[in-house]
Amino acid sequence: MSGFRRVEVPLGDRSYPVVIGHGAVAELATLLPTTARRAAVVTQTGIPLEVDPGIPFDVIEIGVGETAKSLTTIEQLCRSFARSGLSRHDVVIGVGGGMVTDVAGFAAASYHRGVPVVHVATTLLGMVDAAIGGKTGVNLPEGKNLVGAFWQPSAVVCDLDALDSLPERERRCGLGEMAKYHFLTGDDLLSMSLPDRVARCVEIKAEIVAADEREGGRRALLNYGHTLAHALETATEHRIAHGEAVAVGLVYAARLARQMGRIDTARVDEHLAVVAGEYDLDVALPAGLLAEQLVELMHRDKKALDGLTFVLDGPAGVEVVAGVDEGPVVAALDEMG
Repeated sequence: MSGFRRVEVPLGDRSYPVVIGHGAVAELATLLPTTARRAAVVTQTGIPLEVDPGIPFDVIEIGVGETAKSLTTIEQLCRSFARSGLSRHDVVIGVGGGMVTDVAGFAAASYHRGVPVVHVATTLLGMVDAAIGGKTGVNLPEGKNLVGAFWQPSAVVCDLDALDSLPERERRCGLGEMAKYHFLTGDDLLSMSLPDRVARCVEIKAEIVAADEREGGRRALLNYGHTLAHALETATEHRIAHGEAVAVGLVYAARLARQMGRIDTARVDEHLAVVAGEYDLDVALPAGLLAEQLVELMHRDKKALDGLTFVLDGPAGVEVVAGVDEGPVVAALDEMG
């Protein structure tokens, strides 16, 4: 592994490596399960990395955009796996951004009730968040990521060469997720080199996942900013991308926490300084959305076990807060303009 960073996601006998570096995709063949005799490579047109798993493989392209993140795509993938003769000892390889790894992981979890999966992340968002931790899923018209499974990969590859051709909007989406880690840890990620920055994000997520794999408690902190973000994605029919929505959601969560008396104005200003200032991300609500619509969508969020549920900053740091009244939720939306 000379020249590559390696971070372990510590899950006992299901622990796995995340290999980070320029040219890291060359390590793919060494990371596959030893049982695999065939691979199904799930990807999209235009992905800038070619992979060689070192075993016979079929390439299956899925659609681009959140509309393809659907149960229809899962059915199409599983039927393709069956036609190619993929067995439960073989391997699915997801090559792409967070949408690809979410879909490939869910298809792998479903086919034969579980086939190993290895992810090759090609976007910043995929590298620092989506490909790590085993949360897979697809959308319904009613909401984001409402159907899915926990299915840990056997390994993850973050080849930084793929970021050289990353569109600016995709880069900013990754920064939206990275800004979230700033508030979970206080780390100044932007001061680090790119390999160190990605590795540090992976380390933070790996530690949280190891402590709470199935989101029974602490793992929900990784959804900081996501309650409004998922509502925005659904309300705009995904015209606002995930990382963009998270940036807005982080500032909204701070304003909601202030409305509830959990933090003061200086802490809200710090959120604005980091998200809008240091990360240079847009934090305005998209025009034309109604507060009532957003509140209804936030009620459907998968964290909402006891009324409206948010991850909010406070005196003890960021934590999950359930049973939030609609009054401050709407007031914070009004404050967002």
